[in-house]
This record gives sequence, structure tokens and C-alpha cells, in this order.
Amino acid sequence: MKLTDIVKSLELEVFSGHRFLDREITGGYVSDILSSVLTHAQPGNLWITYQRHLNIVPIASVKELSGIIIVSGRKVDKETLEKANEEKMPILGTSTDAFQVIGKLYRMGIKGINENV
Repeated sequence: MKLTDIVKSLELEVFSGHRFLDREITGGYVSDILSSVLTHAQPGNLWITYQRHLNIVPIASVKELSGIIIVSGRKVDKETLEKANEEKMPILGTSTDAFQVIGKLYRMGIKGINENV
């Protein structure tokens, strides 16, 4: 499944990486612990998190993640979005909480989501 399908289905707001929504999603990973993402997320995963600071971008990039969904209506600052665009990393947003997002993704066929919040 492509990231663009998830954006449409979950009605996500695209904060950055508009040109890179054609990425394939291989699975998902949810955590607010950055070291957990570095250790366990897999290339192509979609990262679901409450975190929104600058450090999420290099972590997602080094892990070759397909994108990041920021949950619970949290907004991302300009510096983080600039870095995300520079790194070609889609950052998406939703007012929905992580638990509901994970359930919707699971029903869409996205597997491999672990929760370490």
C-alpha cells in the first residue's frame, strides 16, 4: 500500500514531503521512545508518534522510514518541517489518538505495528 492511500483514507494533514507520498508502506511502528525506533523500526515502516521535535527527522531518515504520523492534533514547528523537506521525509498529522490510528491501519492491512509508548 502506498502512503498516499493512507493519507486519503485516514484524512491526514500533510505537513512535509508532499512529493514523496508514493512510497510503499512495508509495515508500521509506534513509539515515543526514539531509541526504540532506532532499534526496532524497519525500512519502509510508517512511524506513529506523539513526538514532534527536530530529532524525529534524522531518526526516520537513517531508518529509511516511509513517513511519520504525528497524532493527537500536535503541530510541528517550522524548523522540523524544513529539515523534513530537506531529508525528503513526509510528516503527516491527525487529531486522532495513536490507539485509533493503529487500529485503522491494521484494518487497512498494515501489519507489524508494535507499541512501546
